[in-house]
Amino acid sequence: MGVVTDAWTWLTTGAHWTGEEGIAARLAEHVYVSGLALLIAGALALPLGLWLGHLGRGGALAVNVSNVGRAVPVFAVLALFMVSPLRNAGYVPTVTALVLFAVPPLLTNAYVGVREVDRAAVRAARGMGMTGGQVFRRVELPLAAPVVTTGIRSAAVQVVATATVAAMVGQGGLGRIITAGFALYDTAQVVAGAVLVALLALVVEGVLVGLDRLFVPRPPRT
Repeated sequence: MGVVTDAWTWLTTGAHWTGEEGIAARLAEHVYVSGLALLIAGALALPLGLWLGHLGRGGALAVNVSNVGRAVPVFAVLALFMVSPLRNAGYVPTVTALVLFAVPPLLTNAYVGVREVDRAAVRAARGMGMTGGQVFRRVELPLAAPVVTTGIRSAAVQVVATATVAAMVGQGGLGRIITAGFALYDTAQVVAGAVLVALLALVVEGVLVGLDRLFVPRPPRT
């Protein structure tokens, strides 16, 4: 219990929350990088996945290609960027690596969500004279929303947890607390940094679950 107590003491020390390298600043950096990466990945993957799901063509290939990114470690991608001209481009390498990491679950769930919509409902909508766009907006998208939002939650939690690798190449975020703890041989600081990352991931998951329940309609139970 000594490490846990020391980590709690480190977290509750006011001096560790202030300044350019304090918890508050590192938390803001972490949220910024994670949020920006998720927004860019969503803007790229969600429209493509939904469109391919609506068409029913080419989606399986796109999903399989995007899933190749799961097999490539984010740190390896980040390391490659850091030996390229992008190494002096601030957060660009980190955000780009996280975008590549976030695209697979977003694209996969968007495509699968639309393709798993009951085809009888789609045929009925077309039989009522709806156009392709109307079928997508009024039938496919609402019914696919629960699967799509599950992909968003999965991607968000993964990005928040993985953004700690930015510290390995000198970027900001909560990972800097962990790497600084290793450099100082301060186990309490390392544990405290890990706890902060875990808590942030849990908070993000909880917020997205709450928003999902509030705004995403669910089909009535039979």
